Amino acid sequence: MTDKKIRPFGKKDELGYVFGDMAGSFVNLFIDAYFLTFCTYVLGISPAWMGSLFLFARLWDAINDPIMGSFPDRWMIGKSGDKFKPWIKIFMVPLALSGILCFMNVPLEGVALHAYVAFAYVLYGMSYTGTSMPFGAMASVVSTDPIDRSKLSRARSIGGTLVGMVALSFVPVICFDKNSNIIPERFTMLAVLFGVLCIVCYVLLTKLTIERVRQSKNNQQEKFNYKNVLKAVVKNRPLIGVMVATVGSMLFITGSGQVRSYLFKEYYHNTSVMTLLSLSSLPIIIVCFPLVPKLVAKFGKKATLMAGIISSTIFSVITFMIKIENVYVFTVLSILAMIGQTIFTILIWALVTDCLDYSEWKLHERSDGSMYSIYTFSRKIGSTIASSGISFALSAIGYVAGTNVTQSAATVDGIYNLVTLIPVATCVLELIGIGLIFNLNHKQTNQMYAELAERRSQKERG
Repeated sequence: MTDKKIRPFGKKDELGYVFGDMAGSFVNLFIDAYFLTFCTYVLGISPAWMGSLFLFARLWDAINDPIMGSFPDRWMIGKSGDKFKPWIKIFMVPLALSGILCFMNVPLEGVALHAYVAFAYVLYGMSYTGTSMPFGAMASVVSTDPIDRSKLSRARSIGGTLVGMVALSFVPVICFDKNSNIIPERFTMLAVLFGVLCIVCYVLLTKLTIERVRQSKNNQQEKFNYKNVLKAVVKNRPLIGVMVATVGSMLFITGSGQVRSYLFKEYYHNTSVMTLLSLSSLPIIIVCFPLVPKLVAKFGKKATLMAGIISSTIFSVITFMIKIENVYVFTVLSILAMIGQTIFTILIWALVTDCLDYSEWKLHERSDGSMYSIYTFSRKIGSTIASSGISFALSAIGYVAGTNVTQSAATVDGIYNLVTLIPVATCVLELIGIGLIFNLNHKQTNQMYAELAERRSQKERG
């Protein structure tokens, strides 16, 4: 039931969602981009062992994510009547703490050091699941209006972009010296700062957003059936397409972020240019923010996405096929390829809510928390392939861990090939997921919205 006495959806909800995505991104993006770098260079852990850790942690996520994702569907906690906010409040402090633990230059060696790193990373994974799943699924109860949900998706894309563009762009300047050597204590300092900002932003999320769609505790317990959720997912072709494309997108987000510092440090010997690459997100988002909704209104989400993916594919293939010796030429081509991925990031969360609506429309099954957790598992799969694959690949091409180690010429060339292959693989999976599997075009999506609105109206009248 929807409470009509509370304030209508507005800018506060959008701003809250910006802060919500910023909150998780302060920890998530920092760990994705620099945890492997910190562990191999500062702690001296081999990339092969790190690959095994990433693989184990994600296998644990395979068990853990659907379980934790079903919590809001199974149990309503607290007295507020909110379905998702209480779970965010529980896990936001452990998430901030885990980010700090991941970047501590601890005085440990051998088994103790490896156990510490594993504990910190697994704690991070579970805590991030505990906050990100209720945050993402919360869009379905903030508003049932498709336009409002598109605004929330856009707001969410801004949050992560702001963190990546503003906060992470200065990491190379702060944490590397003029000779591209790492300064370990600076990583710890930033982890503490990002942890504090994470908690502050989650608090702002809970204060600014309202869960308007309410469900009683009794109805929630009677309705939930996980077997029905799994059956609905298997039959939900749009969701399967989005999941395949998301695996590709996470290869780019996690993979490129993790290995980029190796490329600029070892191949170009210029880590400062990483800041330029990060700051380039600003003009891209300024252009895409107002343009993408207009394109969607005219051509639909799928057609707009496909245009961006094809553009990204062209520039990614160029950098892979032709070895670019000039760091600035490489950076420009990377920025051009980034435009298509920015469009994907802006629209993907709106597509996810469309997939949840599709389940209700065609299959008469709606368990937002559980179904969203299954979608986010595809994000974990993508980041697992990226993290583990990159770690094993670094080991295979001969990378030697340590602060004062000179890598061989073959290893440096291998790093270039690895970095430029990732965006190509990303685009292939996105083309398959959105171009071949996802089957909700502009006309069908509008039909779905209209029919669901009519159903809900009839229920309210009844």
